[in-house]
Amino acid sequence: MKKWEVILGVDVSKLTLDISYAEQHLHLRISNDSKGFAVFKKWCREYKFELENTLVVMEHTGGYEYRFMQFCSSLGLSYCRLAGLEIKQSMGIQRGKNDQADSYRIATYGQEKIRRLKPSEPVNQQIMELKQLLAFRKRLVREKAGLQATLKERAHMYGHRKGDTITLLSRQKMKDAQKYIAKVEAEISELIASDGQLLQNYKILTSIKGVGPVNAWMTLAYTANFTLFSDARKYAVYIGVVPFSHSSGTSIRGRARVSHIANKELKQELNQAAKAAITHDKDIGEYAARKRLTKSYALVLNNVKFKLILRMFSLIKRQELYVDNYRKAA
Repeated sequence: MKKWEVILGVDVSKLTLDISYAEQHLHLRISNDSKGFAVFKKWCREYKFELENTLVVMEHTGGYEYRFMQFCSSLGLSYCRLAGLEIKQSMGIQRGKNDQADSYRIATYGQEKIRRLKPSEPVNQQIMELKQLLAFRKRLVREKAGLQATLKERAHMYGHRKGDTITLLSRQKMKDAQKYIAKVEAEISELIASDGQLLQNYKILTSIKGVGPVNAWMTLAYTANFTLFSDARKYAVYIGVVPFSHSSGTSIRGRARVSHIANKELKQELNQAAKAAITHDKDIGEYAARKRLTKSYALVLNNVKFKLILRMFSLIKRQELYVDNYRKAA
């Protein structure tokens, strides 16, 4: 394990970066652009920070940190991105909040947890673009669903009226949204086809009954093409399908339940895959029917989602397509 000499905490915002070195109580605020990055380089030279022995710790912000990450990669400066909730819950009782204090707290957290922190991998441009396309597709789908709801409500309240401006415009916008969704999906397909490993893993995922294109795209994006999670259980925990016990002493004996700290968007998409698998996959359908005799439908659906995740990771590891009724095929 590498021993880092300098741990820098960075609080990222849209326009600025607050950088702190807690050990010497140093602080720097720069703009989140190339001019600010040049100031950061000068600051490092001034205090004689050796970049190869420096680790930058920052939070996930959903995109504002990407330019700084690319800058760090260009310098060979290691960085580690962490969930904001992880840092927040480690702080204990805190009073007051500002960007400088937050950067200092992030740096302190990095120093305390340095033994288990590992530098993040450089950003994969294809995976980042795939996530952006999926996010835009989701926005278009939601807009279309909102317009559909508007049409249903107007038909219920006012009946079907010819020449109604709101109805005509809503239908036109729905057609436009569908056209844009198709265009985005075509772009996603081209992106995946341009990378041999992405394409191979996409074919493996969609060979599983119940897993369609959208589920496959999202799984590839959020596992970074199966490089972020070492096994199926860790990914299942990430999307919230693994139950955890809730007990303490002799008085608290709660039932095991899944955590709300999860990627619920992925979980919801996998929900549809599980329902389709119960319908179209004989083995999973029989398994669900047996479990329904003693368990609730929600619990059975959760178990099916976990089974699908296990299949995904197992097939990707072996680089094999799913074969229905493998005993007969063998």
